[in-house]
Amino acid sequence: MSDPRGERSGRAATRDRSGMPRPRRADEGSAHRPPAGRAAARQAARNGGHRSRRRAKPVARRRRAARIALITVSALILVTAGVGTWLWQHLNGNINSVALDDGAGGKEKADAFGRTPINLLVIGSDGRNNAADCKLGGGCGSGSSTVGHNADVEMVVHVSADRSNATVMSVPRDTMTQVPACKDPDSSQATAGYYGQINSALQYGPACQVKTVHQLTGITIDHFVMLDFAGVVKMSDAVGGVSVCVSDNVYDTYSHLKLAKGTHTLKGTAALEFVRSRHGFGDGSDLGRTVSQHLFLSAMIRKFKSAGTLANPAKVYSLADAATKAVTVDTGLGSVGKLVDLATDLDKVPSKRMTFTTMQTGADPANADRVVPAAGAKSLFAAIAGDQSLSSGSGKKKASSSPSTSAPATVPAAEVAVKVENGTTIGGRASVIANALIAKGFSPGTSTGNAPEQAATTRLTYGPGEKAEAQTVASALGLSSSHLTQSSASGLTLVIGADWPTGTTLSSGSSSVAPADTHAAVSNANASTADQSKTCAKVSPYKTVSLNGVPMTPAQAYAAASGKKDSAS
Repeated sequence: MSDPRGERSGRAATRDRSGMPRPRRADEGSAHRPPAGRAAARQAARNGGHRSRRRAKPVARRRRAARIALITVSALILVTAGVGTWLWQHLNGNINSVALDDGAGGKEKADAFGRTPINLLVIGSDGRNNAADCKLGGGCGSGSSTVGHNADVEMVVHVSADRSNATVMSVPRDTMTQVPACKDPDSSQATAGYYGQINSALQYGPACQVKTVHQLTGITIDHFVMLDFAGVVKMSDAVGGVSVCVSDNVYDTYSHLKLAKGTHTLKGTAALEFVRSRHGFGDGSDLGRTVSQHLFLSAMIRKFKSAGTLANPAKVYSLADAATKAVTVDTGLGSVGKLVDLATDLDKVPSKRMTFTTMQTGADPANADRVVPAAGAKSLFAAIAGDQSLSSGSGKKKASSSPSTSAPATVPAAEVAVKVENGTTIGGRASVIANALIAKGFSPGTSTGNAPEQAATTRLTYGPGEKAEAQTVASALGLSSSHLTQSSASGLTLVIGADWPTGTTLSSGSSSVAPADTHAAVSNANASTADQSKTCAKVSPYKTVSLNGVPMTPAQAYAAASGKKDSAS
């Protein structure tokens, strides 16, 4: 039998059929496959001498270089991932978030395609409870809560469900309204509700400010973003300054803004002075300030959208770091990922489709220095709540061709009193709705109580001859005709059912709500769009400021204070 080991190639001798080894013939090697792989390398080393060893060195060098490159790339990946993780954690650690009471601002509903709008309240706090804000605000407070603070700026930001348009509506800080029952979980500061200036609700926490604006407007508010004085400075510096234009020389001796006529790039304190100035522009009230703030925000949006900002990693990080340090948000926005998603949604909206408006107001009959919502504000609220675009050429309808936004109502709200009963298991629902009615101008005789039994659906009953009064109530609260029932007893009784657990407006589905008149919505609302880069802030022609005890116009004050350095210089 043959030895299987005799079949192995590369041996110096083979065996003959007898099993004895015999020498290899000189021509025998040609009958076998030449050695390959490592065997070939060994044979080449034996037969090739020094020349073969020299040829092997470049191969070894290349292998070593490949190993070094692989190790280097791996190390770079690990370092980059580590830095990215650190930056992400760092930015997340900057964010201060506060819980928003469930249902405080209502719940947004999806459209037919499952998309939902974004509604958030931007709050500018006048708090001075840290060293930076004390210095910038010219006064100091104490503590870290919002007790004693007011919302100097309130803007409802609406981004449409399809992300094609957006509306920013300012609510003047001097607006008088009904502040609902609130309790700040951080400070335990609480109120049973009162009629007062809308910006005072912030003393009971950001959630209370959201709840108050929601109750006034009927607009669902999902989130809030709050900035203090230092936050405005950080954001303006992060974008490299914001370009603004003023129509005349201006010196607001209260905010200290001093600018020559023309265009300026504002950073830091100068930017804060501009957005805080209420005596330098318009009629010297908060109404003029909202317009100049819109111009500032429009310019900041254009700067943010510019390729020079978003294409530069250093600038993007600077923006992210400044933004996360500058704001307090609700817990729903309390992460870098959520804020990035919000910024991405906002970036989808073209500047020409971002409309800035100010809630229409009239003088408060009880106080000439305060305002109340004007009749036109109802159309503005309804358009935003109905996800309607207010930008030019997008659904704007004239009043003559637009259906009414409400059911016929022939009785003034002030002449209608309602008994509101809570038919739910949620405490305080009757008070919330009653306060909302009073805030909308209904009779102070509106009362509250508990329903005799729990109700699955909301219903409004009215007595003989009181259908018009019932329609007035239904229009104010968003009730459809199916919620109205006539009874034999006189008076109006509204029973809040389980179908209305939150908010102050009962949505019966978009198909049952007529579109708002968008022409009326922007009438007298100082509407503008974010792409209007050549618009200047109108300096007040009135004697709204005082220098050395002498009343004068902002332009006169600028000339009289020639020795004072300009804000933008």
